[in-house]
This record gives sequence, C-alpha cells and structure tokens, in this order.
Amino acid sequence: MSSASSTNTPPAGTSDQAPLSVAQLTGRLKGLVEESFPDVWVAGEVSNFSRPQSGHCYFTLKDDQAQIRAVMWRGSASRLDFKLTDGLELVCHGRLDVYAPRGSYQLVVDRAHPQGVGALELALRQLREKLAREGLFDPERKQPLPKFPRRIGFVTSPTGAAIRDFLEVLRRRWAGVDVLVIPVRVQGDGAADEIAAGIKAAARIEPALDVLVVGRGGGSLEDLWAFNEEPVVRAVAACPIPTVSAVGHEIDVSLSDLAADVRALTPSEAAERVVPAADEMAGQIARLGDRLHGTVRRMIQFAAQRVESLAARRVLAHPHASIEDRARRVDELDARGQRAMRNLLGERNHRVAALAGKLESLSPLGVLGRGYSVTQDARTGQVIRAATELKVGQELRTRLAEGDVVSEVKRIEK
Repeated sequence: MSSASSTNTPPAGTSDQAPLSVAQLTGRLKGLVEESFPDVWVAGEVSNFSRPQSGHCYFTLKDDQAQIRAVMWRGSASRLDFKLTDGLELVCHGRLDVYAPRGSYQLVVDRAHPQGVGALELALRQLREKLAREGLFDPERKQPLPKFPRRIGFVTSPTGAAIRDFLEVLRRRWAGVDVLVIPVRVQGDGAADEIAAGIKAAARIEPALDVLVVGRGGGSLEDLWAFNEEPVVRAVAACPIPTVSAVGHEIDVSLSDLAADVRALTPSEAAERVVPAADEMAGQIARLGDRLHGTVRRMIQFAAQRVESLAARRVLAHPHASIEDRARRVDELDARGQRAMRNLLGERNHRVAALAGKLESLSPLGVLGRGYSVTQDARTGQVIRAATELKVGQELRTRLAEGDVVSEVKRIEK
C-alpha cells in the first residue's frame, strides 16, 4: 500500500547512510579525541574537589568562559608535593579521555603544579600548617640545652662545610668535648629518610649523647628541602636528646628549625649555642671568685666584731664575778632561811605552850590536883558516875591526885 513504508527506509530528505548507535558515535568520538589530545597542558582553577577513600582525586578545572572535568588517579596524586584544594590555580598535564557511560570527556591528570606559587613553597606551607595543628612547634615541648655537654652528636654530611665550621668554632671555644658525626646525605633523593634514620640512631647511642645537632650549610629551597620533609621534622620533634637545628643561613627557616629545641642560624652558631666560651667562663669564674672572696671577708669582719662585742660583756670579761655574785646570793638566802625557820619555830613553840595550858586546865588530872578523885570499876575501868551503878562486893579503883586506892563496896546509899 502507498501508505506503508519500511522501517529501514531513511526519512525523506536524509542520506542513504544507516544511522549510528549512541555507542558507535561515542566510540568514534572517543578515538578521535584521545588520538588528537594524547598529551596536553591545561591551566585553570580547581573547584568541586573531592577525594573518596579510593584515593583518586576528582575536580573541575575552570576559567572565566568554560570548564572541564578532571581526574587524577591515586598513584599520580600520591606523588604531589602539595595538597589539592578548591580555589587553587593549577597547571595540569595529562590526556583527554571520553567517558562513554555518560558521554562526557575529562582530563586525566598525571602531573600538576600550582600557578603563581611554586609547588615546593605550597607544600611547605601546607605541611607547616598541618604539623603546627598537631603541636610539633609548641614552645612547651622545647627542652633546655645542658650547660656543659660532654658528648655531642651531629647528623650531617661528613664531607660538607657544616661539620668543618662546627668543629673549628668548637675547638676555639671549649675543650674536652667528644663529637660523634652521624653521616647522612643532606640533599637529593632519599636524603630525608637518611636524616630521619640518623636522628633515631643518635637516640640509641650509648653512652647517651648530651646534645644532638642536625644541619647543613646554606642553599636554595630545593637544596634544603630534605629538612622540610615530614619524616625529618617528626624525627626532630620526637628526639629525646636536646636538639639544635642548624640548617642554611639566617634567611632560611626550615620546618626542622621550628621543631627543634633550639634553632641556630648556621652550624658555626650551633657550636656557640651548645658549648660555652672558655675565656668567658674564666672571666665569670674570676668574677665569682672575687664576689666569694669579698663575701667571706665581710663575714669574717662581722664575726670578729661580734666576738669583740661578746668579749666586752661582763660575763666573759670577768667570768668569776658572776659565780661570786651567785655565791653571795646563796649565802644571803641561806641566812634568810635560817632566820625564818627560827622565827617560825619560836612562834610554833608559843602556840604549843598556849595550847598545853588550855589542855592542862581542861585535863581531869588538873581537877584531881584540886582534891577531887575519879572512881572506876577495877575490872572494866568504867567510870562510876552514880551509886546506882554499883553492886555490893564490887571492887573499885579510886584515882587520886597522887596514887590509886582499891576498895570493895560494903553498902550502897542512894
């Protein structure tokens, strides 16, 4: 029929070519794009950054007019010297890739570095902020250096100028110090691991070190970078030995400087920090000796004046006088005591005599002396006061002023 048409017949006005499937079209685009852009540099601002547990980094690179999705696989991301964040201006190297399931393309980044700020400066800033938050640079963690160390360790290159400068200043300032050099590489690949291992080895040395110096001479940021790497900074902060960081020159401040107990601007200054100057100590000892001599002299003068003052006292000038005074005082007290005893005895004798007179006047014997007598039962001694107490034949004893009379009752008269 005229109204019927085959489903395979192209619509009017189209090409005789058969249509492509979405997968076919996407595949052709994928091949075209990936073959055309196998190696490309792209600059833009990072946005929508995310990093799931897989470790892969997903973000968008954008400018004022366009944007492109980007991915950096975990292996490439782990080699970055800085941390990816939103708002960071990047220059990325990679290749274009078409992601068929979504029909979108993306930049697969294998290398990147910040624009404006170098990667090393950015990595340094980010690591410094991270370690500062952990408290590795806190002043409360710092240990004081010993005044007179006997054993000093130095983690450095044994052929560098740092150890020569250090030893030269050390010999000039103070003798009798043992220096143990722990040889490591101070720059290049693997230097940070060697420095960290050297610091840890220094903590195990017996007899124990009194001070540990970690350092090298000056150089560029790249030359000094090993002393900014996290393993070295953590080893310095964890070292139980008081540690001096002597990395670079005055204008160079490494993270090891911040983590160490003491920062020295140069290895030469490190020697000045860890040992005193012999001539300064000699002068200080001389000044202390003068102060001690003056103090002792003043103490002796004060003691002499004190002795003279005590010697002038009567008790020391005439020691027997005090004894004689006390002897006289004892004699006076003895005389007073004897007089008091005599007076007391006399007074007591008068009182006794008066009491005796009173007793005598009240005594029955006194009554007998005036012609009276006392009659008693001869057997019992009971005093007879009335005739009714007597019986005929009872034996009585009559007491007179002189002598007694024994009688027998013959008759009782009432």
